[in-house]
Amino acid sequence: MKIAFATQDKVRVDAHFGWAKSLVVYDVTPQGHRFVESFEFGDKLEEDGDEDKLAPKLDAIKDCAIVYVAAIGGSGAARVVALKIHPIKVPQPEPILDILDKLQQVLNGTPPPWLRKAMAKDGERQFDFEEDEVPHV
Repeated sequence: MKIAFATQDKVRVDAHFGWAKSLVVYDVTPQGHRFVESFEFGDKLEEDGDEDKLAPKLDAIKDCAIVYVAAIGGSGAARVVALKIHPIKVPQPEPILDILDKLQQVLNGTPPPWLRKAMAKDGERQFDFEEDEVPHV
């Protein structure tokens, strides 16, 4: 499953989605994670109501299941969700590798329903969740 991170320094989630200098993408599985790609964005990143700056970012993450951000505006969030990407706000800057490690641990356990849905984005069901079945009494 591909995960994107909005970042200014490519090390931490520390950027507003619309103002991020970079979006880095990793592939994460229960077995580990690997860097996939980094997308760089220049000029006019500050808050200015310019919705056109979102288009290249949305295109960069279109095949991701989740995007981690420090913040995201209402319009950006709506457009991300419309692409079936789950935005997650990080309350304070957090190292990307720490998030990847935590996510990998969750994938090795029983992922919450929202994460199962995000994992199914690519059409593949990688896990068999027995607890999805309703027991007959």
